[in-house]
Amino acid sequence: MKKISVLVLAGLILLSCLVGCADESGLTPNDPVTLTMWHVYGSQTESPLNDSINEFNRTVGREKGIVVNVVSVSSSSEIDEALTTAAKNTPGAPSLPDLFTAYPRVAEIIGHENLLDWSKYFTEAELSEFVDEFIEEGYFEEKLLMMPIAKSTELLFLNQTLFDRFAVENELDTNALTSFEGLFSACKSFYTWSNGRDMFQINDLYHYFLTGMEANGEHLIENGRLNLDADSFKKVWQPMASAGIYGGLCLGNGYASDRWKTGEVISNVGSTAGILYLRDYVTYPDSTTEDIETSILPYPIFENGKAVTVHRGGGLFALKNEDERKNEAASVFAKWITEANNNLDFVTSAGYLPVKREAFDGLPEITDGIENEKYRLLYSTVNGMSDEYTYCDIPLFEGASDTQSAFEKNVKSVLNKAHAEYLDRVSLGENTEAVLNELITDSLEELQALYD
Repeated sequence: MKKISVLVLAGLILLSCLVGCADESGLTPNDPVTLTMWHVYGSQTESPLNDSINEFNRTVGREKGIVVNVVSVSSSSEIDEALTTAAKNTPGAPSLPDLFTAYPRVAEIIGHENLLDWSKYFTEAELSEFVDEFIEEGYFEEKLLMMPIAKSTELLFLNQTLFDRFAVENELDTNALTSFEGLFSACKSFYTWSNGRDMFQINDLYHYFLTGMEANGEHLIENGRLNLDADSFKKVWQPMASAGIYGGLCLGNGYASDRWKTGEVISNVGSTAGILYLRDYVTYPDSTTEDIETSILPYPIFENGKAVTVHRGGGLFALKNEDERKNEAASVFAKWITEANNNLDFVTSAGYLPVKREAFDGLPEITDGIENEKYRLLYSTVNGMSDEYTYCDIPLFEGASDTQSAFEKNVKSVLNKAHAEYLDRVSLGENTEAVLNELITDSLEELQALYD
């Protein structure tokens, strides 16, 4: 009986081990799992995330039998379009990847039921390590479909070299740029001084109104609709429209980084991740170049308003797979890329913010050790904002993406039309201040009428 008991016990232990190992993951280096991935961080040849993925594949991936294969690196809009065509099985569209980074809006496109619920693979203790605002944005009802891996905020980037030439002759300095009112006033002075050139561009006008209204105690979006009749919208509209109609605020399409390269604008509000695209020199129309110094300033505030800026950026999604090994492999990668040290290595190479409190709180300690001077300046600015600013998220509602793009298009259209009228009327001798004030009011009413 004793020998039988020993054999039975040994068999039970072996069976328990085998079952336990299978339940834990089923992953093995002898039969590796490959996960395809699309993301937006950099380019195919120069990407901080690709560098991190290569490190993962060399270490934990090799140990556990996981290979993350980056198939595409492109812009968020291009990934949105590709995901949409793939989800609809459009002829000629590529298959959906196993992993992809995108904004929350794509969850509706792919379908919640088709996406991996990360909360089933992370413990409550693990999830509690994330910055609350960052992790909360990834929940759709009770499911955690978007895992934050990098976030960004918005700052004011300044071509200090060209600004100084203007500022000396106009008795200004960068202190004039701490508020939006002062910034837009400087835009108009620059337009006059430069004989009609723009000084400043806002990459996302929607975010400007979102943060401006939050700073003044109201919301841009109410019940899924633009709140254009609010007093705070009018307050935020006035200084921006003044610079747009008079001149000095760029109202063209495209990103400021393209105009930065040629000196068409010398300042912009945009994502911290935009640091990747801001060159240290300007190329003029005659093909001559000039080295420049870049300054990075806090996001401007409104006079008598709170200090508010956005936190932005998408997150990591995974397709739910019938092969549980792929689901498990996705979670292993997600845990690795959000681990404090790994996450800091990735985000500080790309101008982003880390997603866990430990790493976020540790930014000031590592900033002095960042080799790249511009990146060091960027994180010094972010650190200086941390205690003063409130970070707000970008509202998610049905049709949010279309609402944002249409709103920005309408704002630019209305103001470009008003700018042309202003120039015509002033050239005919009308009073500049009277015409400007009239057009600021008329353009607001024209915009509001589009949404009545």
